[in-house]
Amino acid sequence: MAEQLAGLADDRALLGRTSTAERVADILRSRIAEGYFPPGTRLAEDSIGGALGVSRNTLREAFRLLTHERLLVHELNRGVFVRVLTVEDVEDIYRTRTLVECAVVRGLGEPPYALEGLRASVVEGQLAAVENDWKKLGTANIHFHRELVALAASARTDELMRSVFAELRLAFHLVDEPRRLHEPYLQRNRQILQALEAGDKAGAERLLTTYLDDSLERVVEAYRRRVGEDRALRSTQ
Repeated sequence: MAEQLAGLADDRALLGRTSTAERVADILRSRIAEGYFPPGTRLAEDSIGGALGVSRNTLREAFRLLTHERLLVHELNRGVFVRVLTVEDVEDIYRTRTLVECAVVRGLGEPPYALEGLRASVVEGQLAAVENDWKKLGTANIHFHRELVALAASARTDELMRSVFAELRLAFHLVDEPRRLHEPYLQRNRQILQALEAGDKAGAERLLTTYLDDSLERVVEAYRRRVGEDRALRSTQ
């Protein structure tokens, strides 16, 4: 045991660096999700490290964590970039969402359910729509699904879906018609909430399954159009 403890003591210094790197990763993840760093943006080590007041090693560790989450990509001799998703990536994200979110609803116990977070996200979306802030509405929609996943009361599931939702935002940021993309789902969020308030988890799951199928079709359509336009523009330059 003494030998093992000595080994752990040697690793003590790693705790501070790892903790700091994780906090930096949290900051960058949030900024990426908010569109502060759009897909395709090169993340300059010197500028970001200086702004956050962290060492290059800490920043590189944060980049590594976010690369593992598929939010960043390292290109040899070019640097680190915010990832640009493919259509296949988008389809896989929705496949994961359907598996997890529907399983959460299906696995709920007996009502009543703790729906305060879902109600708050619906109100958040309603206010965003009144303000004609469609990107904010997209954020509210993601908050709704995050709160839906939280009904499982599983830290592992929350952590998994945190990365999935952040990755989904990379696709949303390339869509040039956010109102058309997000507005139809405000009412559908409310319908899912109402089904759960009534204790009808089977009905909520049916609504959610159709919701995700329709959302995938809409996002892929918009994404294909935007990516195609970007490629056409680059070919003329």
